[in-house]
Amino acid sequence: MADEKRREHLIEGPAGLIELIIDEPSCPPKGIVLVSHPQPLLGGSPHHLVPLTLARKLNAEGWRVVRPSFRGVGKSTGAHDEGIGESEDSIIVVNHLQHLYPQLPIALVGFSFGAHVYARVACALNNRLHAVALLGLPVGLVPGGRLYEPLALPAECLLLHGEQDEMAPLANLFDWARPERRTVVVFPGSNHFFKGCLAQVAQHVATHLDHAF
Repeated sequence: MADEKRREHLIEGPAGLIELIIDEPSCPPKGIVLVSHPQPLLGGSPHHLVPLTLARKLNAEGWRVVRPSFRGVGKSTGAHDEGIGESEDSIIVVNHLQHLYPQLPIALVGFSFGAHVYARVACALNNRLHAVALLGLPVGLVPGGRLYEPLALPAECLLLHGEQDEMAPLANLFDWARPERRTVVVFPGSNHFFKGCLAQVAQHVATHLDHAF
């Protein structure tokens, strides 16, 4: 991904500035994808390997990719708000992008804590989104003592998970998904970060977004 195609943009949010890292494709964009990052309290940022890999793949596939920094990360101001404020900020970002580019569809790709944030956004903005993919979605009580509220996600959300996810246990997700027979795409032997199959995961996400047209 060429550096000259990457730019940073700051917008105003409820807690101050929100940093956006924007990667432009080499062709006219087919749409806009927001890609979120893992838990800031554990060092997560838009530069983490998983969101970076997703961004590179989706950008190569012709998407304008936007990676926001959650509160307190990079140039974004404010303090960590357990997903609540981050969801409010993400809705501000979607509104901003839809105002600037009303002709382009917008999709969400969330990972880890960022998957929880985008799950909240998907519940609020379902009819305004082109597609949603959530990777390593934490549900319920996870190691480290954090509790993630189960959400009534739109049925068309793509859920991808590592079989041996040590940070967002697959069993928790299955307990949530079982009553409604929700589909979960599981990568056998993979951990929370999809080690050894991240390229496959990125391709699966890209294919899902294209099929949503």
